[in-house]
Amino acid sequence: MSRDTGDNLDRNLSGNLPMASVMDAYLSRRTVMRGSLGAAIAMIAGTGLTGCFDGGGDSDNDPVVEPPVTEPEVPKLALGFTSIPGSRTDACVVAAGYSAYVLAPWGTPLNSNGSAWKADGSNTSVDQANAMGMHHDGMHFFPINGSSEDGLLAINFEYIDADALHPAGPTTDASGNRPAEEVRKEINAHGAGVVRLSKVNGRWQVVDNDPLNRRFTTATLMDIAGPLRGTDHVKTPFSVDGTQARGTNNNCGNGFTPWGTYLTCEENWPGIFVNKGVRPADQQRIGVSTSSGNYDWETAAGDPSEVNGEFTRFDVTPTGATALDDYRNEASTYGYIVEIDPYSASTLAVKRTALGRFRHEGCCPGLPVAGKPVVWYTGDDSNNEYLYKFVSTALWDEADANPADRLATGAKYMDHGNLYVARFNPDGTGVWLLLDVNTPTTTGSTLGALYGDLAGIILHTRGAADAVGATPMDRPEWTTVNPLNGDVYLTLTNNSARTPEKVDAANPRGPNRHGHIIRWHDSDDHLSFTWDIFVFGANAAGTADINRSGLTELNQFASPDGMSFDSRGILWFQTDNGESTLTSYTNDQMLAVIPTDLVDANGTQVPVNAQNQVDLRRFFVGPNGCEVTGIAFTPDNKSLFVNIQHPGNWPYTDVATAVTPAGSSVRPRASTVVIQRDDGGEIGIA
Repeated sequence: MSRDTGDNLDRNLSGNLPMASVMDAYLSRRTVMRGSLGAAIAMIAGTGLTGCFDGGGDSDNDPVVEPPVTEPEVPKLALGFTSIPGSRTDACVVAAGYSAYVLAPWGTPLNSNGSAWKADGSNTSVDQANAMGMHHDGMHFFPINGSSEDGLLAINFEYIDADALHPAGPTTDASGNRPAEEVRKEINAHGAGVVRLSKVNGRWQVVDNDPLNRRFTTATLMDIAGPLRGTDHVKTPFSVDGTQARGTNNNCGNGFTPWGTYLTCEENWPGIFVNKGVRPADQQRIGVSTSSGNYDWETAAGDPSEVNGEFTRFDVTPTGATALDDYRNEASTYGYIVEIDPYSASTLAVKRTALGRFRHEGCCPGLPVAGKPVVWYTGDDSNNEYLYKFVSTALWDEADANPADRLATGAKYMDHGNLYVARFNPDGTGVWLLLDVNTPTTTGSTLGALYGDLAGIILHTRGAADAVGATPMDRPEWTTVNPLNGDVYLTLTNNSARTPEKVDAANPRGPNRHGHIIRWHDSDDHLSFTWDIFVFGANAAGTADINRSGLTELNQFASPDGMSFDSRGILWFQTDNGESTLTSYTNDQMLAVIPTDLVDANGTQVPVNAQNQVDLRRFFVGPNGCEVTGIAFTPDNKSLFVNIQHPGNWPYTDVATAVTPAGSSVRPRASTVVIQRDDGGEIGIA
């Protein structure tokens, strides 16, 4: 979640044990990872991996006897760049030996149905529907025929800057209503897109008018799949049978599937709706407004040009006798993981409701293993919300990696399965709590008694997680999985709602202004896990209680957000910083580290600490005012794509590192930035 969107309110009133208390107990016993390259290779080969943290999965009464493992001689991967200082300029800065340039900024046409971007903001809503949207965020590169020089970039457009979108900002009429044309333009600037890219003479460019170029906006027709499909919860005047919905919104983090589709995640979507009546429990818990939508789209209702309630639907106040007489259920069609087939221009996007309904930040798959379920991990980006996992009923069939019908394969693995929420125990272990009708609650009832059937539980995912005693977390955002050993990492961005009264002497970081990254390893049955804290964000000058990972000026950071492993096992993460000592030092940034390189004298993996922190390095810094977000790689790891969201006065040219001259002012354009090594080698390594 960008710091420029979302209200950062704490809507979790469950009283569940906070992550602060769990971390207190956990840190007092110091649990560390164990594992080896041999075990990682075993995981990739599908032979399984024993518990990777101390204290988890084995009886204390039975000593573990592990067979000797002959590990192959594999050259150790190492970062090949020097950490760079922070930057406070209207330009990108990247490590020495690398170049960065701007690609596909907001307004770049995707086809011939719209006009070129105009610097005065006068493009029409039709132009915007056929162009790159605003505030680029999560993304993934899908190669064409395995190529690293030709492919499709699937990308999210999280939200809008209305002042930049329109010539003189948003307007209203004398009655306070928004003009229909402006509202349509804003709707069309949200969502997601697919754009064909090709590398020509060493430089990436958009392929104009490619048949696969397409946009998904807040008005695009989509299918509803999974437990909510066809239920009374999602029936509207637009889709009286509850099988379709209009649009996707506030798409922040992302994911992908082993069969080649893109997952875009609906995050701060509640802000576009308003309910001026009595809100049902799910709308209260998830934050639908009672006064007005974020952009007042509902005020354009009744415009003579309105079609099929395109604006009326944002007011979910019940006014009629049934749900087919008003749009009370419109908000229930949002809050999901949306699957897109980037290789097909004709298929509809599909809302996969089985993965839960909340403010999804990302959706990362576990390592697919033949004969085992397919797994996704997803966070709910709000203060004191939860971490979730979906486990498919179907077992992975390697033949499905290249299916004839990718969305049918998605239905196979994503419409049927079990949704879990995490509880972190103080001893470094944890359990996955099943969200199903027979699951007992902490009050002695069952989820079925509270919410009826599975569809009702999914509609009230947050409430169900409250009821079973999940662990409230510090804004759980992006998840990513280490390709070398299956370990899962989660950015916990910060928590302004945690008060000092909720922490103790062992964990005094309340409120949590810097955030941290947690990691865990699942048991083979997917019911439990072992975990530790990989790194704490901090300013280098912070006290020992704040700077728990021993960070220095060359790697200090706050508010970790976007995050991804590349195929080699390098972890890249980005910041959405709001902590004053860090913002005065540097703009938002991207850092890199190789977790399997951080080991003790016995070869056991350990977290970032004062002794090894030098291996966490700052690689990239964005321009003033921005958030650095979204990470994608080409298969050969020679091109790295990152996004610059909401820059203040950038880009001045297509050279991302060019500084906007003092006194110059440009209409800011969120953009993708392509990073390449000057010598053409792989990104990040020597």
